[in-house]
Amino acid sequence: MPDTDHIRLEPSWKAKVGDWLQRPEMRELAVFLRQRKQAGAHVFPPGPQIFAAFDATPFDQVKVVILGQDPYHGAGQAHGLCFSVLPGVPVPPSLDNIFKEINRDLGIARPDHGCLLPWARRGVLLLNAVLTVEEGRAGAHQGKGWEGFTDHVIERLASEREDLVFLLWGAYAQAKGKVIDARRHRVLRAPHPSPLSAHRGFMGCAHFSATNQFLAHKGKTPIDWRLPPRAELELAPSGNSSGP
Repeated sequence: MPDTDHIRLEPSWKAKVGDWLQRPEMRELAVFLRQRKQAGAHVFPPGPQIFAAFDATPFDQVKVVILGQDPYHGAGQAHGLCFSVLPGVPVPPSLDNIFKEINRDLGIARPDHGCLLPWARRGVLLLNAVLTVEEGRAGAHQGKGWEGFTDHVIERLASEREDLVFLLWGAYAQAKGKVIDARRHRVLRAPHPSPLSAHRGFMGCAHFSATNQFLAHKGKTPIDWRLPPRAELELAPSGNSSGP
């Protein structure tokens, strides 16, 4: 990070959850990450992108939360937004199924890339439960301290905001979302979009239209789920956060 004291978190998020980064378990996490890098491990995403989800979607701009588990573990894939990959990186199978369901639900054509940054800038917090991973080792950083931090993020959103939509895909996300009051927010659950489970109910869940119907009912602008063509994407560096 190199030290939790030096993490630069987007200002609105820092005001809400920055104190958590000073906890002993987060300092231990920082030590763990440094040790893994010193041992030659390739840690993803790159340090400046670890908190990219927060940079792209400030606290008061969140309308929708999509919960992922941990970052993609292939070289060049993870860039800090769950399910998203940078332009030029092949679209992973789970994301491909998300695009298929959006097409089925809303008639939106599949984009020519897998970068979800435009969604994040429109109010969709793309939050992984664990914010780092190692190349070729899915789940390598689970249980090292990230889960407490991201639980705290969810708790602050659920307690301080009103009428958010939480998209909980798969048993892991649904368990993590247990603190969300469904009387205060719209909670939509479905199987994970992975090819192993998408056919059990993710395909056909209509979560994208349901999200927009709820937002409109609450007087909020619905999410534009379309993505611009790769040639028109704006990928300005975040500059707000730093990591290991």
